[in-house]
Amino acid sequence: MFAIAQEHQQYTTYVLTDATAQSRLEVVPERGGIITRWQVQGQDLLYLDAERFANPSMSVRGGIPILFPICGNLPDNAYTHNGQTYTLKQHGFARDLPWQVVDQETQEGVAITLVLESDDRTRAVYPFDFHLQFTYRLQNNSLEIHQTYTNRSSKPMPFSTGLHPYFSVFDKTQLSFDIPATKYQDQINKTTHSYTGSFDFDVDEIDIAFRDVSRQFAVVTDPNRKSRLTIDYDLVYSTLVFWTVKGKDYYCLEPWTAPRNALNTGEALIQLEPGASLNTLVGFSVAFL
Repeated sequence: MFAIAQEHQQYTTYVLTDATAQSRLEVVPERGGIITRWQVQGQDLLYLDAERFANPSMSVRGGIPILFPICGNLPDNAYTHNGQTYTLKQHGFARDLPWQVVDQETQEGVAITLVLESDDRTRAVYPFDFHLQFTYRLQNNSLEIHQTYTNRSSKPMPFSTGLHPYFSVFDKTQLSFDIPATKYQDQINKTTHSYTGSFDFDVDEIDIAFRDVSRQFAVVTDPNRKSRLTIDYDLVYSTLVFWTVKGKDYYCLEPWTAPRNALNTGEALIQLEPGASLNTLVGFSVAFL
């Protein structure tokens, strides 16, 4: 019923399958621990730009990239800690570094566990020692991402974290959204607007942040796919970001623990005490209508 296989192409890909549910998950540890495919009942739910994915010098557009230790970008890609200025590029470094597979499960379900640890490369831009552990669990029509963040430094570790799923779509104008917020901030021009439940997909780019969400799930209904996608997230995720580009067959609905520039402003920033761990969970499930 449950199985994990490896495919060796440009990158080693771990393929998780649930035969009964006809679901499939593909994970590429060395390319930022990224999920590149989530398939349910023969339908691909995620978008992937294969050309960018094949080029290690480019950030991936597609799948579910991991955002750590920041979400979004910093002004001039810079932040200050204890009087010293560091450079950290958009969304941090976790999505660019190789992760290590430490566990696999095929009994009660199918799951794979990956870890990322601090090293000289990360300490040069983020002066903390950390241990990240992600478990991707596939079962029936759902995908769960269990996360543990551990501070191995002798001082509190500030960070934000999030996921950047790219969902495949044929016609964005047909989507309907149930997002638990009444206002959003346009990240392009920094203006705040009331949320009416719809978006103007005629503009070149939509990049908006819903702050202080009122419940722990959001729903997107796609009549073309005859599907309803639900995203569940823990209380620590205070922000949902919606992003898409005109002419591209994807939309992103991203749970973040803090808004952009939190490492400088401190807004909703997690401060993890020395030796402490934070456990979080984000889940995705799809129902076919």
